[in-house]
Amino acid sequence: MKIQGKLIIIGGAVDKGSFTETNLDKDAPKNLNFFEEGILKRIIKESVNKELSRIEVITTASKIPREIGPEYVKAFSYLGANNVDVLYIERREQASEPEVLERLRAADVVMFTGGDQLRLTSILGGTPFDEILIDKYRNTDFIYAGTSAGAAAASNSMIYQGSSQEALLKGEVKITSGLGLIDDVVIDTHFVQRGRIGRLFQAVVGNPKVLGIGLGEDTGLLILNGRQMEAIGSGLVILVDGREVKDTNLTQVDLGKPISINHLVTHVMSKHDTFDLDTFKMTISSSQYV
Repeated sequence: MKIQGKLIIIGGAVDKGSFTETNLDKDAPKNLNFFEEGILKRIIKESVNKELSRIEVITTASKIPREIGPEYVKAFSYLGANNVDVLYIERREQASEPEVLERLRAADVVMFTGGDQLRLTSILGGTPFDEILIDKYRNTDFIYAGTSAGAAAASNSMIYQGSSQEALLKGEVKITSGLGLIDDVVIDTHFVQRGRIGRLFQAVVGNPKVLGIGLGEDTGLLILNGRQMEAIGSGLVILVDGREVKDTNLTQVDLGKPISINHLVTHVMSKHDTFDLDTFKMTISSSQYV
């Protein structure tokens, strides 16, 4: 099935500028320069009505939704997008309310903030909101954008817990079902800064069909047609491909014991590099061999 919508997943800590600072107006040009090159600007550019697009910021994953939501509204406003509001869904029953569902139907973009991805899926998963979200993504020119928890929850398989330091000990990484917008990938965030590569290794070796995606902070992927990925933002995207794994001791060791893996393939993407989920081929935009 050809996916009509776009997926923008972000590793967290999107540099929106510090909109709580008292010298905001003085620093606005500096912030704006970042936005012009940054991920939020790309979200607006990719949306169907550009600066006029209806954007709903969804703070369900956050423990401080009333603080973080307005920051995103201000950030989008400084980029010229003023048709933006915060959709607060803090209880599961709210995800079935007619007013909430109507706002989702009218949205061109939803922006899921960071927080706890398990909170996000436990509140929204299997609700009418979730059903409409997936239908819009599959069948209309619609953008699902998510940072941190909002990115991790986008796939079918979702990492929700796991120590970075102990991630290659059997059983340390916990995986459950996400919102299900994209198949055959598992996404981890704050990837480089928090040293989470071991978490992704364990997630992939347990099912090598799944491509591991590790998103650095202020870094993301734009995914078109559910298959074509482009790196955006200022940092790195790490891809872990387990299809060529030759051997592992995963099923032989006890819980809490180290895992061995032979021949795990990794790719490192930076801005404008692309990766095809059908062919598993990566293209470096500024290759030294071109």
